[in-house]
Amino acid sequence: MAAPWLSVVMPVHGGARDLPATLASAAAEKPEGVEFLIYDSSMDSACGEIAKAYADWIAIRYVAMPEIRGWPEKTNRAVAEAAAPHVAMLHQDDLWLPGHLDAARKAIAAAPSAAMSVAPSRFIDANDRDVGPWSTPFAAGTLSGRAFGQGLIVQNFLAIPSPVIRRDIWLETGGMDDSLWYTADWDLYLKLSARGDVVVRPQATTGFRIHGNSLTMTGSRDTNALRQQLEIVVERHGELFGLADDRRRHARALASIDINCGLAKGAAKQERWMKPTLSRFLKLGPVDAWRYMHESRIADRTLSRLRARVSGAL
Repeated sequence: MAAPWLSVVMPVHGGARDLPATLASAAAEKPEGVEFLIYDSSMDSACGEIAKAYADWIAIRYVAMPEIRGWPEKTNRAVAEAAAPHVAMLHQDDLWLPGHLDAARKAIAAAPSAAMSVAPSRFIDANDRDVGPWSTPFAAGTLSGRAFGQGLIVQNFLAIPSPVIRRDIWLETGGMDDSLWYTADWDLYLKLSARGDVVVRPQATTGFRIHGNSLTMTGSRDTNALRQQLEIVVERHGELFGLADDRRRHARALASIDINCGLAKGAAKQERWMKPTLSRFLKLGPVDAWRYMHESRIADRTLSRLRARVSGAL
């Protein structure tokens, strides 16, 4: 059997509700030469049975590891044991859309030395409805890692299933920080950007599911812990990506932390969140408020969640 060209890393925990749709979307791509590494910390066998049901269509290596709960640690373990030169993440509730593997292959062929390729995504609600785009602030093409990171340091605008990453560079960075239960992916992307070019693919070929039990919803309910997670990443990478030399970009990065925490308070239905959050945004001034809107893709994120909430799916 030929070595795979892509390893898809799937850290799973209690994902029996959505995992069938996730694996079905992958199987629909006819993933020849792709291995799927499912590392499952669930306390039951439900996800293992689902993985077994799809083993005739996709190459799955399933590992039960109930002793490891954190998704960054499971992800790092899977990448360390992956066989392909490129890796991608696919969480139990996300999806591949038609054309994903073809787009990933073309990006690798166009720039084989790039640290990663990324793309816009689509927001999917709990009822499998598309509720809006999750775009990037960059046009399609190849960017220097520094240019890419200067946009990314303000706000993480990448959906987990979007990036396709060189495994050797992932390993060089040390992988994900296990202590960052909320921002481990953002931290990783910035580390990767420091080590090579980034290809931006033109089309959205992944779906990021938003629902009430997702980490982005449950994890953000503790806004003090959320703030700490966001601040760690900005402090860790800010100097490398120009915050020390660009006062206005630094202000946008700090405002982004405040705004994200404010929106999290709103999502958790805490009182008195709207006025200070709006005030923090307006304090940037018209030019930097517009730049923040562009860099953060906050309209995409907010409107999609609003649509899901109005429909009763969030």
